[in-house]
Amino acid sequence: MEQGDSDLAGPTDGAGVSSSAVDQTVRQILDLIRNRSMTVGDVLPTERELCELFGASRNTIREALRTIRTYGLIDPKPRVGAVLADRQNVAIQNFFAAQMDISKTSFRDIQGFRRIIEVSIGDHVILNASATEIDALDEVNSLIETSKDVQEAAQRDFDFHLALVKLAGNRMLVQTYQFLSPVILHIMTVGKSIRPILSETRRAHGEIIAALRARDRIAYSYLMSRHLDFGLRFVPDDLENVRTPTPSRDLPSSRDLPSSKDLHHV
Repeated sequence: MEQGDSDLAGPTDGAGVSSSAVDQTVRQILDLIRNRSMTVGDVLPTERELCELFGASRNTIREALRTIRTYGLIDPKPRVGAVLADRQNVAIQNFFAAQMDISKTSFRDIQGFRRIIEVSIGDHVILNASATEIDALDEVNSLIETSKDVQEAAQRDFDFHLALVKLAGNRMLVQTYQFLSPVILHIMTVGKSIRPILSETRRAHGEIIAALRARDRIAYSYLMSRHLDFGLRFVPDDLENVRTPTPSRDLPSSRDLPSSKDLHHV
């Protein structure tokens, strides 16, 4: 039987496959993908062909393919084989989300990570961001007060910070920030459920934007640090017991969500 869904998902035929042999085969398959300039949607050679190419056993090839599949780089397709996929971002996001407990400690950890990133990029953004790019950041910020519920408010808050990170012009930095989006969004949602005043968020963002326009490094660093620290004042010690509304049923009129008046009242 040639490589297919059952080959990748089923049990290994034999025991005692060497982990070093599997690791070597994983590297060889990844090198093959690079050398052939394969892209998403392309089909890998069959298991038999990979055995012949690398002089490896069928079991070793299957274990190597399982490993690569775990990384989100391939998907098994019945009657087709292993197809190159692009699910690694989702896999990493799910990993981070699963590892983070919902506690005041994790909140501090995430905010500390964000401070390292968002304060540190200030110099680059101040030196390189154009007036047009800063105007676009201001437009993203203007959407926050139009949010209809807590989830939308959290998403628009995140959109502002992601847009700011993108001004650093570093793709790896943007990808890292996006990997953590499930955790950051959850914490933003919890914070807005407890302290749902969107005008304060927009004003704090506006002050940060003003510092960027003035090309004031010191003001930017101070304002960003203060903004990221602000949420700690409203996060209880038993954060894990705070109920966050779900988008499917908790709309602005729900008893679990603040009203539109509450969201915008100062």
